[in-house]
Amino acid sequence: MKPTFKTISVLSIGLVLGVTLALAQGVFAERNDQSTFALPINELRTFTEVFAKIKNDYVEDVDDKTLLENAIRGMLSGLDPHSTYLDPEGYKELQVGTTGRFGGLGIEVGMEDGFIKVISPIDDTPAKKAGIHAGDLIVRLDETPVKGLSLSQAVKIMRGKPGSDIILTVVREGQDKPLKITITRDIIRVKSVKRRMLNEDYGYIRITSFQSKTGENLLEEIEKLQKESKDGLKGLVLDLRNNPGGVLSAAVDVSDAFLTKGLIVYTEGRDTESRLKFSATPSDVLKGNPVVVLVNGGSASASEIVAGALQDHNRAIIMGEKTFGKGSVQTILPMNTNSALKLTTARYYTPSGRSIQAEGIVPHIKLESLRVQKIVSDFSRLKEADLSGHLENGEATKKKSKKEAADPMLDLADTDYQLYEALNTLKAITISKLQQ
Repeated sequence: MKPTFKTISVLSIGLVLGVTLALAQGVFAERNDQSTFALPINELRTFTEVFAKIKNDYVEDVDDKTLLENAIRGMLSGLDPHSTYLDPEGYKELQVGTTGRFGGLGIEVGMEDGFIKVISPIDDTPAKKAGIHAGDLIVRLDETPVKGLSLSQAVKIMRGKPGSDIILTVVREGQDKPLKITITRDIIRVKSVKRRMLNEDYGYIRITSFQSKTGENLLEEIEKLQKESKDGLKGLVLDLRNNPGGVLSAAVDVSDAFLTKGLIVYTEGRDTESRLKFSATPSDVLKGNPVVVLVNGGSASASEIVAGALQDHNRAIIMGEKTFGKGSVQTILPMNTNSALKLTTARYYTPSGRSIQAEGIVPHIKLESLRVQKIVSDFSRLKEADLSGHLENGEATKKKSKKEAADPMLDLADTDYQLYEALNTLKAITISKLQQ
């Protein structure tokens, strides 16, 4: 079924700071809706009475435009965390928000209990470099308390001229007192897909966000990995940790790269236009070689679409932590005033019919984010070769190396234990196939 919307995207939770309302996670579309309905007369009388009392009795004069826009925002914010009103500036930024070039700090955020919750810092951005973590609660912006601010108001404070500083006061789990973190604003250019070889046989792809060309870039990077590998890739780690989402078509393209048939994702809502289905095409870029997908609590929306599709089709092993659980669909409804509504209109489902809304994707292999430390001992165990009079190996032509080469896997275990275990899993699958 082909979508009839002008624009369809799955956006990350909250927003990239500096893009304001540009990256609110979920499927969005533009649609003009002229539905008729009966007006609730009694409730409208109450509204006009409240409006009049504010105009007459509030301590300061408030213009009509401000009151009505606040009423609209309140009406939408009472629905769910992702429905919101976009003023002309916010709507304009939304339309250009998936290009991969933003101004600001580089944080995906939402609201929780009146505070700003960090869904994830974006790779290679000021926020990431300054040490912002997924799950942090921002309680103060410079000297301004966050409590009482709307998300859009908080974002306006956080935006600013590139090169200027802002101090975020952060409450972090496990810390006894709030942290003060200074971040220098910058123009943020997000590279969606990154690659490297883990060794001569296995590749690594990191997707930081789902942009319009992410699927195309993924295929290009995998082709480069194939050339860099010794005899072609034997397996791939797809890293979606702290990836808050992006464009729906990109999530479909990434899933389709590894699938040859079947449903990838579908959406269900009250309106027929919100009921969409996307299916795979008969081509697997890895030709059946194993894939491990790394996820965590910062993996949301588009990331969950990919993880859910590959999990339901038994195409990949999902490893890491339970994902965020963002499974609702937002539609952008343009208004005559150059503003727009971002309204939740549907839920999306994995191929097997699972709704991950508020549930998330549960990995096949649960693995917390850990840091391992090598145990160093002054005592060296004796081996056969250390015993006096031991028999020689018998391979006279074999020369002993003066020094054992450093094992890059040990470094990986120290720097990224989840990735270390993902690579071990790929190796185990390859060995198992050879023995069959």
